[in-house]
Amino acid sequence: MKYTAHQTDDSTPQHAPKPDPHVHTDACGHAGHDHAEHGHEHDHGHAHDHTQAARGKAAHAHSHGHGHGHHHHHAPAAGHGRAFAIAVALNVTIVVVQGIYGVLANSTALLADAGHNLSDVLGLLLAWGATWLATRRPSAGFTFGLGGSSILASLLNAGLLLFACGVIVAEAVGRLIHPSPVAGLDVFIVALIGMAVNGFSAWLFMRGSEDDLNIRGAFMHMAADAAVSAAVAISGLAILFTGWTWLDPVMSIVVVAVIVVGTWGLLRDSLKLALNGVPPGVDVQKIRAYLAAQPGVTDVHDLHVWALSTTGNALSAHLVIPTGHPGDRVLDGIVGTLRVEFDMHHATLQVDMGTTQHRCALDHAPHAH
Repeated sequence: MKYTAHQTDDSTPQHAPKPDPHVHTDACGHAGHDHAEHGHEHDHGHAHDHTQAARGKAAHAHSHGHGHGHHHHHAPAAGHGRAFAIAVALNVTIVVVQGIYGVLANSTALLADAGHNLSDVLGLLLAWGATWLATRRPSAGFTFGLGGSSILASLLNAGLLLFACGVIVAEAVGRLIHPSPVAGLDVFIVALIGMAVNGFSAWLFMRGSEDDLNIRGAFMHMAADAAVSAAVAISGLAILFTGWTWLDPVMSIVVVAVIVVGTWGLLRDSLKLALNGVPPGVDVQKIRAYLAAQPGVTDVHDLHVWALSTTGNALSAHLVIPTGHPGDRVLDGIVGTLRVEFDMHHATLQVDMGTTQHRCALDHAPHAH
């Protein structure tokens, strides 16, 4: 016997009589449709009992129930599209200004800051593109949609940040070995402008940086640049009064160290999501305990949790229920709780009766070829 159920309405009762085998609740929580009457096809599947007579053959087959909860957080928070446009425009402008004055003032720190800002422009474009791609609907070729692009963007952003840091350190070391005069006043003024621009850009992405790794990457870029600009401004002011030109490259190295420490967490989390690791903040053991505590469930196996994007998580699991499929509404209620309480935006539950031994295919050792 095979049953398939879709539901996103959190208010669905946990227990209900056996559903009509030809009625389903669609992914948007609308009322059920009689397929015989409408004769249409749904992208996400529907609830139906293929063989009522199969109930008598439970000893020879187990029952499968798939409960899919769809609450895709594809769209970014309102206003981020505008934030990306403003930040990109401002950073392109500051790159040109810092590059020109960095050459004129002979400032390594200012040129390094311009290079860092250029990497930020690329990082912002990556994050912006990924945010747009994440709004695309699933297709036959990408059944989960393109939300995963936001994970790749955050990973690439972390890589860009570390690459920019390497370039800054290399240039700073070169200037320490071969010092040269620095126009402190020019450095101070231009860096101060850069700090204001980057600080404002970081503020644009502050909202959402805690919940979206992709937006967090953009925020990290802007915040890091603001810190670099502040350090450059301080060194320019110090050079103006002391003549200590070595402060310019030393300050760059100090700021790079701070950026690397901050970027490491972004790199670690992005890489984990890219490898289908359990998303940060998700407790798999609590999810397992919740599923195992449901009425009639004697075992939970094949539990997998991964990220569909930097804002959406997915789950699949087998529930062993010897008495058989509990009904679509029960599964829908479980899926709803997984979404609200455990942040699982797409959950797939398969019901087994326990009449055969099950083992996750991933537990088997791969065959040598």
